[in-house]
Amino acid sequence: MNGVDLDAWFSDRRAQVDTLLDRRLAPQVDDPGRLVESLRYSLLSPGKRLRPMLALAAGEALGMEPTDPLRIAACSVELVHCYSLVHDDLPAMDNDDYRRGRPTNHKAFSEAIAILAGDGLLTLAFQWLAEASNLAPESHAPRFLRAVLALARGAGIAGMVRGQARDITPATERTLAGLETLHAEKTGALFRAALEVGGAVAGASNAQLEALANFGTCYGIAFQHKDDISDEEHQEFKEQAQTRIHALLGEAIRSLEGFGPHARVLRAMAVRLDAG
Repeated sequence: MNGVDLDAWFSDRRAQVDTLLDRRLAPQVDDPGRLVESLRYSLLSPGKRLRPMLALAAGEALGMEPTDPLRIAACSVELVHCYSLVHDDLPAMDNDDYRRGRPTNHKAFSEAIAILAGDGLLTLAFQWLAEASNLAPESHAPRFLRAVLALARGAGIAGMVRGQARDITPATERTLAGLETLHAEKTGALFRAALEVGGAVAGASNAQLEALANFGTCYGIAFQHKDDISDEEHQEFKEQAQTRIHALLGEAIRSLEGFGPHARVLRAMAVRLDAG
């Protein structure tokens, strides 16, 4: 598949991410309300780590091997994703009792601690980006500023938070275009941010960053369409969504034309999602 063993690549990079998350968010003896324990409970639960994988693959698309600054920056995206899951599961949102086969954070701890855990994960994401910048050459500081901006846009009121607000607001009419707007905000925005974070840290040009961002948006919408089909949601758009998945992933792959062989992991990810 494009000359890369994607399973082996994922296994190696996911192990790096899991080790870093465990090390950087260590247990604390003084842990009021078991707050850090609750952060670790959600953050270290088994997951695909798809968003940091995308960030690492974006960095590698520019020829940058995983370094501590790139890995930490990639993990900052996972922190934001995890915060969103903790808050989404709350009674005021989706009111879910289980996540990944275990009680949700607010069930294992309390609603108040779950809210604080989400707040802690979100703010920790930007702390880690700042700390990653301190580990890189001083001349790379502007790269991390671009990464901060990308993550803030993807997570905030122009992206994921906006999508969540849209999702909980009753719609009088649902169209495929409207559904893709929702998917672009609630899911695609953080995928896009992951690509931008990895690309920014690796020194992408404006044109390269925009190409990576387009890949992330297209991949994210296609991913959510796939998820909807698997979960039997939005069934009225199933046939159209299947057609759109192929078109979106084709556009994502075309976004990588200027990157050459270094982008083989991103291409392989798009090909696998289209085939799956």
